[in-house]
Amino acid sequence: MNTVLEHRTWRYATKKFDPSKKVSEQDLETLLEATRLSASSYGLQPYHIFVISDQETKEKLKPASWNQSQIADASHVIVFANATDFGEELVDDFLTNVGETRNIPMEGLKGYSDFMKSKLLDLPVETKSTWTTKQAYIAFSNMMQAAAELKIDTCPMEGFESDKYNEILGLTEKNLNAAVVLPIGYRSEEDDTQHWAKVRKSKETLFTHI
Repeated sequence: MNTVLEHRTWRYATKKFDPSKKVSEQDLETLLEATRLSASSYGLQPYHIFVISDQETKEKLKPASWNQSQIADASHVIVFANATDFGEELVDDFLTNVGETRNIPMEGLKGYSDFMKSKLLDLPVETKSTWTTKQAYIAFSNMMQAAAELKIDTCPMEGFESDKYNEILGLTEKNLNAAVVLPIGYRSEEDDTQHWAKVRKSKETLFTHI
């Protein structure tokens, strides 16, 4: 089996983490950098990622996560928070970064700026929030797969109360919303689900070649 498939076969939604095992700083930095390099629409990355290792904070988040043990037992809890609304600053900040990184005068980016703003700024707030959530999920998926390459276990989690996360982490005043959560760490030997065979649709059912 090639390594691409090996990593994805090894990965599973970890139900019980070993709280005594922590992700090293080196592996964490690799994981975060892999996530930073994720694709996003226009390259705008309209989200923020919270990396939570503080045990007290994890314990506060657990009741807001349907009391799932992974929140308290994982080495870190990663919260992907999408921007709930945005204005010109999203595009302006990005193009300032583009200009500085690629040594391009800002006037040379005006056409691209006008194009992005024409496509994004007049969208309804609800549509903006849906779009930013989709972008956060791209980064979330990349982190999950990068973790598998590092043999770091994860549990993708939508079973939580975002409004309570927003309150605990102070997200609302930052124009952010907790979109999806990824506890990371190392599986417990007591987690029987690690031995279960993956259940997925067959290739014939899932794919249509045209």
